[in-house]
Amino acid sequence: MDFYATRISLAPPLSSVISAMARAGRASGAEPTLPLARGRIEAREGARAAPTQVIESRGRRLAYRMFGAGPTLVLALRFRGVMDSWDPAFLDALAASFTVVIFDYTGLGLSTGEPSYQRAAMAQDILDLADGLGLGRFVVGGWSLGGVAAQIFAAQNPDRVRQLVLLGTVPPGPQPHAAEPIFLETALKPDYDIEDETVLFFEPASESSRAAARASHARIAARQGDVSPPIPPETYLRILQESHDPDAVFPDPDGRFEAFFRQGSVPVLAISGDHEIVFPVANWQALNRVWPSLHLVTIPQAGHGPQHQMPEFVAGLIAGFVRATPL
Repeated sequence: MDFYATRISLAPPLSSVISAMARAGRASGAEPTLPLARGRIEAREGARAAPTQVIESRGRRLAYRMFGAGPTLVLALRFRGVMDSWDPAFLDALAASFTVVIFDYTGLGLSTGEPSYQRAAMAQDILDLADGLGLGRFVVGGWSLGGVAAQIFAAQNPDRVRQLVLLGTVPPGPQPHAAEPIFLETALKPDYDIEDETVLFFEPASESSRAAARASHARIAARQGDVSPPIPPETYLRILQESHDPDAVFPDPDGRFEAFFRQGSVPVLAISGDHEIVFPVANWQALNRVWPSLHLVTIPQAGHGPQHQMPEFVAGLIAGFVRATPL
C-alpha cells in the first residue's frame, strides 16, 4: 500500500514518527539460497506452487516466480508488498492467458541488494528482470506504487511494452484528488489485521466486499514454504522517507512522463475501485480525453485492491484488453 497520497506532506508528527522508527535499525538476514535462472525458464505451476528463482544483475539477486502460458505479463508490487502479497486466485486467473512473472524489488522480500522506493530504481528492477529472463516485448503491469514503476518503465522503454496495465495507482504529476485520512491512519501499522486489510484494499461499507476481503486473506495465507518475508518497519519507513516527494506520489517535474502518455503510443488499461481511498479514480477520469490510448474501468463497491476482490473478473478484463488492443 502506498503510504503517501498526492499533495499530502509528511508534516510532524507523522514525519517524526517515521524518522524515529527508521533509526531503530535496518533489517538483516542471510541471502536466500534460491535457484539461479539461466535465461528464461518456463514454469507452468500455479501461483501457489510456483518455485522462487533468482536472476543475478548489477551485483544483486532479483527473486521472481514464473507460471502460466501465453504472452508474458510482468507485475510490479505495491508499497510494502512482496511476492506473497498477491492474491493467488488473481494470479492463477491471469495464468490461464499469460506467462505471469512476479518479483521482489531489490533488497526486499527474497531479493538482495540495497532497497529503494525511488521510482527510477523500481523501474530499473523491471528492466533488469526482463533482460535477465531474455524478454523482448511484453505486457507490464503494476499495482499502486508498482503502477508508477510500470509507467516509468513504459515511458523509458516503449519498444519493450506491448500493453500497460495499471491497478489502483496514480498518473504522473500532482493530482487534485488526494487520499482519505483513514488511509494515513492505517497504512503504517507494523502488522495488518483483517479489518486493516479491508479498509486499505476493499470497501468496508459493502458486505460483499468485506466477504471478498476475508476470502482473499485466506487465499494469501494458504501458501506454505518458500514464502517471501514481509518488509520490516525500519526498512519500509526508511526507504519511504528517502523517496518522499512533497508534491506528488509520481513526480514529473518536467512533464515528460505525462507528455509520453499524451502521445498514445502504448495501450493503457487503468482499473480502479469506485471507492479508492489512496488514489481516487477521479484523477484518471480527468484523463479520458487527454490520453488517447487510455482505457479506464471502475469496479463497483471496491477499493484499492479490485483485483483481489474480483480476481477472475479483473484477470478477464486484462486478458480481453491484451487480445483486443494493437501490438
